[in-house]
Amino acid sequence: MKNIDDLIDSAAELAERGLSKGEIADELNVSKETASWLVSRSGATTTTTTTEPSGQSPHDIHVDWSAIGRDSARLTYVGRAVADLLSKQGQAVDLTIGIEKAGAPIATTVARELDTDLGTYAPSKHQWDDDETTELSGSFSRNFAQIRDRECYVVDDTITSGTTMTETVEAVRDQGGEPVACAVLTDKRGVEEIEGVPVYSLVQVLRVGQSE
Repeated sequence: MKNIDDLIDSAAELAERGLSKGEIADELNVSKETASWLVSRSGATTTTTTTEPSGQSPHDIHVDWSAIGRDSARLTYVGRAVADLLSKQGQAVDLTIGIEKAGAPIATTVARELDTDLGTYAPSKHQWDDDETTELSGSFSRNFAQIRDRECYVVDDTITSGTTMTETVEAVRDQGGEPVACAVLTDKRGVEEIEGVPVYSLVQVLRVGQSE
């Protein structure tokens, strides 16, 4: 994507396909608030009433790593780099949790490199669509490995606000597991830990200067 108009067009296309604003945020690697703003600007409709666009654009950074994601070889190389970030964390970790959707393929390579089982977690934001009154919850897929009181790594593509990673760490602990470390391709927040769990990233993106 070259500019904001391309991003708005992409948001409109995803909305017309029936994706929630939370799913659009996940697809475009932006915050939920930014996704809502983009859909509003596009004039597209989602499953709930679209709010009017505000006069001021959100303060966010769009990360497009599709050049990696669309090529299996590149994705494998990057996954190996993420695995290397985690390789010295923990002595008996035998489970890697990938946050759906984009974190799962990265976690697959990490699990292979570090010789762990593979699990996936679908965060609650995939159901989010401007309705703050509805209580949302995420879930672990039964098609992959379960927590079973094990230590694990948590892998995603991007940290925007840290909400999804925090939710996943808490969900792992609710299942009796213990996250040893988290890793992402890009950290837009510059966090060193979440809920006491260290966070590692290949790239940190930090905004310089005050937002107006």
